[in-house]
Amino acid sequence: MADTVLYEVSDGLATITLNRPEAMNALNIETKVALRDAARAAAADEAVRAVLLTAAGERAFCVGQDLKEHIGLLAADRETGSGQTMSTVREHYNPIVRALAGARKPVVAAVNGVAAGAGFGFALAADYRIVADTASFNTSFAGVALTADSGISWTLPRVVGPGRAADLLLFPRSIKAQEAYELGIANRVVPAADLRAEAEKVARTLAEGPTVAYAALKESVAFGLTHSLDEALEKEDELQSRAGSSEDHAIAVRAFVNKEAPRYLGK
Repeated sequence: MADTVLYEVSDGLATITLNRPEAMNALNIETKVALRDAARAAAADEAVRAVLLTAAGERAFCVGQDLKEHIGLLAADRETGSGQTMSTVREHYNPIVRALAGARKPVVAAVNGVAAGAGFGFALAADYRIVADTASFNTSFAGVALTADSGISWTLPRVVGPGRAADLLLFPRSIKAQEAYELGIANRVVPAADLRAEAEKVARTLAEGPTVAYAALKESVAFGLTHSLDEALEKEDELQSRAGSSEDHAIAVRAFVNKEAPRYLGK
């Protein structure tokens, strides 16, 4: 894996770190491939029970597409007529978002600075966002004459509502941390100096939790957003049966009766 993305697994927690701080963690091809592979690895590894997505440096979480590289690729496309440049959505962005949002384990994003374009989309693909008080968000797409990608057309309206999503997409602007919290984009805002410690604490707590139940919770919420009440009730019945037959449920019940702290196995 390229050093533009760092990947580490420790005690059930996979930490994925965007590592181009000198470029504000912009997404060149090398970085996109490495992030896609890391996200897929974390989602597929049964030993991983939670994922922490973060970034190196203090200025940016990820400012989206590396436009310096993008300009060169567009010029090459015009010469060859290949149209390959925008295949990055299909080849990179979509698989990354699917891996993060579809992971059968909790995903936490620690947003340390600017999250723009696809960087904003990747943060929204996480289940829980801890945001530095110095961070900000920006949809950015319309500012470079592009439409939404990285799942943001699906995630943003579900977080802030369709009307507010339209406003933020049509009129891109910097959304500061406090406003992001008020809109529901940020689940928690912390001092920048405390971000990494707080994010790791939350992610490790989730990594030690009932993984089967967390996976079912993710699935049920996503299902409920696009189905009727009756369909959602049927899905809850199905998923509750799955969670109820897990070893973690038995552990939790015994611990509750014995007034002990449960020690989950993640299965």
